[in-house]
Amino acid sequence: MKKLMKNKYFGTDGIRGTVNQGNITGEKFFKFGLASGTYFKNQKKTKQIAIIAKDTRLSGYTLEPALVSGLVSGGMHVYTLGPLPTNGLAMLTKSMKANMGIMITASHNPYHDNGLKLFGPDGMKLSDKIEKKIEKLIDAKNTKQLTNPKLLGRVKRLEDGNDKYTKILKNNFPSNFHLKGTKIVLDCANGASYKAAPKLLKELGAKVISIGVKPNGLNINEKCGSTYPSKIKSAVKKHKAKIGIAFDGDADRVIMCDEKGKIIDGDQIIAMLARRWKSKKILKGGVVGTLMSNYGLEKFLSNEKIRFSRSKVGDRYVKEKMKMLNYNLGGEQSGHIILGKFATTGDGLLVALEVLFSLRKGKKASQLLKVFKPLPQTLENVEVNDKNVINKSKCKNAIKIANKLMGQKGRILVRKSGTEPKIRIMAESYDKSLILKCIKIIKSSIK
Repeated sequence: MKKLMKNKYFGTDGIRGTVNQGNITGEKFFKFGLASGTYFKNQKKTKQIAIIAKDTRLSGYTLEPALVSGLVSGGMHVYTLGPLPTNGLAMLTKSMKANMGIMITASHNPYHDNGLKLFGPDGMKLSDKIEKKIEKLIDAKNTKQLTNPKLLGRVKRLEDGNDKYTKILKNNFPSNFHLKGTKIVLDCANGASYKAAPKLLKELGAKVISIGVKPNGLNINEKCGSTYPSKIKSAVKKHKAKIGIAFDGDADRVIMCDEKGKIIDGDQIIAMLARRWKSKKILKGGVVGTLMSNYGLEKFLSNEKIRFSRSKVGDRYVKEKMKMLNYNLGGEQSGHIILGKFATTGDGLLVALEVLFSLRKGKKASQLLKVFKPLPQTLENVEVNDKNVINKSKCKNAIKIANKLMGQKGRILVRKSGTEPKIRIMAESYDKSLILKCIKIIKSSIK
């Protein structure tokens, strides 16, 4: 029963779903605003402030006013920032000393989905415990949460959110850091980074070939961005660029491409940063990956005498484990990478700057970012009507059979997607035929 309560609204990364269905309606967003505002208002007795940013989805125009209405009805003052990367919202929540920050986004999902990510005053994503408290408030009779008419909140639009964010990013690097003469292919996925990322890289002197910087409300993540890296691959080759950089819809993920057109995933970027940070005595404790992190990364870090720990999938779980172990580097293969020295959540633009900073002395991306040999890994996503199919005996037996077949030759992971109606099946082994066989067994039991 507790598990059902926990998962009623929040998934692995906030609340997400199809617009105008289920939880993603104006009516529900009013309740989310009122409930979250009520919870955070009770944590601080000073002026009550919430800040809201969003990505470029058309549905943001429907959901944002409803969310604002809920917050204001509960007595929260609201600043709206418009399109801004998720970590920009997290950073400004902290720097503006707000009670809370809300990002309206469905991250890497297509335009017809939307949702929200909540941040506390420390710029951190919420724990399961806090989410559960907010869920109780969502389901409570909200008349008790509505404030006296004299105490209604006020709303103000801030136009300089992106400038404030990029200023914070710049301050993390030496004042003489520049990218003059560096040709970069940049894909912003027609999402939240379409203003901040090209502007910042150009200010640093880079020659930027921009892709996915013309959002129309419906083209976010559409055959572009970090989930479609072939776009930067072909553009890097065409323009003979030094590196390709691709973000997802809210820019908390980054996938790269070297000058030869080879795609670089999050695991390789983490490995490079871990080795570099260790040599510069910046690395604190070790590295946190997830259950999806390639075994090749684990082996590489072991050889480098760098401690490695796995968390559940989802960058907030990575951050929680980093905090628990007092590590300052962690992330996911998908490109969610948390630089704990600078940020509280994944930030594609910040990670890109850190990689570009490492490349500044004439190094090639193909040399710097080819760090370890990954164990061949296959990920299959199976669309389902009910994700609980994973708990049924037929599926459980299939997973047991596949694990027995795999034995010591590799690894299998089957899990529910926290953000989409899918079951994700991952298998890794040097025996590719064995991978396919194991996935087929599990897949047939789900279908």
